[in-house]
Amino acid sequence: MARDSGPATTMTTDRYLETILCIEGEGETVRPGRLATWLSVSAPTVTAAIGRLERDGWIDVAEDRSVTLTEEGRRAASAIVRRHRVLERWLVDVLGFDWATADMEADGLAVAFSDAVVDRLDASMGWPVTCPHGNAIPGRVPGYGELVALVELHPGAAAPIRRISEVAEHEARALLTTLADHGIAEGTEVEVVGADATTLSVRCGGDPFALPAESARWIWVEPPTREADAAEPVRSAPATPAR
Repeated sequence: MARDSGPATTMTTDRYLETILCIEGEGETVRPGRLATWLSVSAPTVTAAIGRLERDGWIDVAEDRSVTLTEEGRRAASAIVRRHRVLERWLVDVLGFDWATADMEADGLAVAFSDAVVDRLDASMGWPVTCPHGNAIPGRVPGYGELVALVELHPGAAAPIRRISEVAEHEARALLTTLADHGIAEGTEVEVVGADATTLSVRCGGDPFALPAESARWIWVEPPTREADAAEPVRSAPATPAR
């Protein structure tokens, strides 16, 4: 992948740096097992990769095996994530792809487009602050307020969707397809019709449809004031520094 400056990375390094930053953005501690699950690789593969990343100065590894990005690693990871999210926004806003397809297409395009092209695309769209899934482009602050997971809303409550967790983007892409099939995108207001221990029934202008409660934990909404008072709000992850 082309870089404007700084030490070169490999595609494998890029994958790990991007994953570490995204997991951090979800408020999780990054550990080898989590990386293995996210990247669908074996534990020995992750162990070897972590060793190389630490040797090359991209990450620090604590005694408990938790992983954090170094300053250089964070800068590189932010550039990688920015590239992917700008491309997603271009695919959705300019080319008209749904957000599930855009996520997959951006994976392939990210290694083919130069930094100069991505910069031009970014500028041509007016420097958007989020990807189509509502996740902040590094260095930019989204305009939404405090968020809660959709699963926390009570039946009868309606709220606009502001963010889809990176967990869903990487581990449950079928959820993105389900939402797209029902015409749901960033900013779409959904109503919780009913709920039980395992399922939410939600509606978006049409007939209700079912969402697994676990999936609804990955959908973040900006609730009405009465709902925000009823549940402890969770802030979205702060924007990472611009490269």
